[in-house]
Order: sequence, then C-alpha cells, then structure tokens
Amino acid sequence: MLRDIRTDYQKFELNESELEKDPFKQLALWLKEAIGGKIPDPTAMVLSTIDQNGNPDSRVVLLKELTPVGLVFFTNYHSKKGKQIEEHRHVSAVFFWKETERQVRIKGIAERIAEKESEAYFLSRPLESQIAAWASPQSQVIENRQVLTNNYFRYQEYFKNKEQKKPPHWGGFLIRPEYFEFWQGRSNRLHDRIEFSLCENQWKIQRLAP
Repeated sequence: MLRDIRTDYQKFELNESELEKDPFKQLALWLKEAIGGKIPDPTAMVLSTIDQNGNPDSRVVLLKELTPVGLVFFTNYHSKKGKQIEEHRHVSAVFFWKETERQVRIKGIAERIAEKESEAYFLSRPLESQIAAWASPQSQVIENRQVLTNNYFRYQEYFKNKEQKKPPHWGGFLIRPEYFEFWQGRSNRLHDRIEFSLCENQWKIQRLAP
C-alpha cells in the first residue's frame, strides 16, 4: 500500500556550526558531493513557473551553471516555460538527491542571460543536440514523431556545409534566488531544515521545524 511506504533517513545531519553562511556555497558543496558520489543526474532540478491562469507548472530541467548570483539553465524561449517566465518572472526550483537524503528548495526571479553567453554554450554542445534545438518546435502540438525526424534530417542536411549557429529562440535563463531551504533527512521524521531568506542584501539564516 502507498500509505505503508516510508524511509527512515539516517545518513547525515545538518548543523548550523558546519553550515556555509553563503547559500550558494552550501548548494555548491552539496552539488559537488552529489556529483562525486556518482548520483544519477545530479544537476536535475524541478523548475516551477506560473501559467497565464496563475497555476503552477513544473518540469525537470538541468542546471548548467552555478554562479555567485544565480542558477543558469537553457531552453527554447518559445516553450511553455519560456513564455511563462516572460509573463511571470517568479520561479522556484527543487533539487532532490535520494542517495544523500537531501533536498534544496529555491525561490527567485528569472531573467534571460546575455545572448553571447547563450551562443557560447550552444556551440559547446554536441552537434546532435545543436541540430535538435533547431528541429524541435518545443511545446507545440505536432502530428506525430515523424515530424521531429523529418525536421532533424532537414536541419542536419542544411548545416552540413554551413557554420552552425544558435537558433534566435533558444538560450539561457538565470534564476536570481531570494530564498533557499536546505533539507537533510533525519531519523523519526525529525529532519533538519535550514532556510536562507534575502533581507536587504543580507542572508537571514533560520532553522525550521520539520
């Protein structure tokens, strides 16, 4: 039964004395440990946006860069999430690494990164991924999978003798966090929860009850 599924978390603890005072450094530390531990898709995060009716809309994207001011991911600007961010810039993101029994919740404001930065990342991707970005009208209704296959081969042929370039509708978003919550699973459901709230350019750190 679903009601009977539960886990008693016992691997780690999160103490204020060992906590980084900068949430970006704490996130970087946990990411490094997830990557070093060979956790599958350690950079996967659930990104939530707001649709035109004010409803939340969530999906998994990949973190591609963690900077001192925010988190960067890439997408088609004409996709649902791209359009939703242009309409409502408030977003949230969640990382969950079950192997280390950790979760990070983030809330912030999303904005496009510079075009030259998107171009540089696009050209660093494998050729197949570059062509796929041209071939897929992301989030649009298509008749069948053959539409994607035909588009892929058409762009593959088109760029065979041309210099590859980034689609104008594709690029990166930077999430500027205003809130972090670091969650460490503990035994008996007495989990550790530490939040960072941005107040007048300073991070206020507090412990939350589980």
